[in-house]
Amino acid sequence: MADTLDRAHFWDERFSNEDYVFGTEPNAFLKREAHHIPNGSRVLAVADGEGRNGVFLAEQGCDVVSTDISEKGLAKAQRLADERDVSLQLEQVDLAQYDWPENTFDAVAAIFIQFAAPELRERIFEGIRRTLKPGGVLLLEGYRPKQLDYGTGGPPVAENMYTEALLREAFEGWDIVKLESYDAEIHEGSGHGGMSALIDLVARRPA
Repeated sequence: MADTLDRAHFWDERFSNEDYVFGTEPNAFLKREAHHIPNGSRVLAVADGEGRNGVFLAEQGCDVVSTDISEKGLAKAQRLADERDVSLQLEQVDLAQYDWPENTFDAVAAIFIQFAAPELRERIFEGIRRTLKPGGVLLLEGYRPKQLDYGTGGPPVAENMYTEALLREAFEGWDIVKLESYDAEIHEGSGHGGMSALIDLVARRPA
């Protein structure tokens, strides 16, 4: 419980300003690949922070559950949803304790969730495998270890980063629609800015 409170406090502090730490526009990868998610899909936005990605998905006609550990982040997500005239189902969730509902979502968006060390990451990936319906799609973007050289976002912990081999193993047996490693400039509020070592995954659970 103390760990949960510590994590919630960290993110509440980070999201305490009026400004949106990662901006209000959706993640570029998510925007590019959202065509994989049909209109009307039920979508889980994992650790959605201040709601920029969940709000975008709701604007595309999705039924979105936006989760985060931070009460302040969720309040800002609600504010953004109100400003954009869309609805979100907001849930305060500690992913270390989350009971992922089985076969519930048509899609999962997991964008820069690299606060998760390897043990928690495996629990999250197991939860994603559990909660997606057969045929459901995962859109995941994160940093590769090279990101430590750039220092433009994410925790300075190499073991939290992704590699293609790690993601292939985590979603073995799934249809890997896209798995791409590349470096690119990103501009997402004050939280992410500059050249970044990225890795993108679009994967579909077997039907």
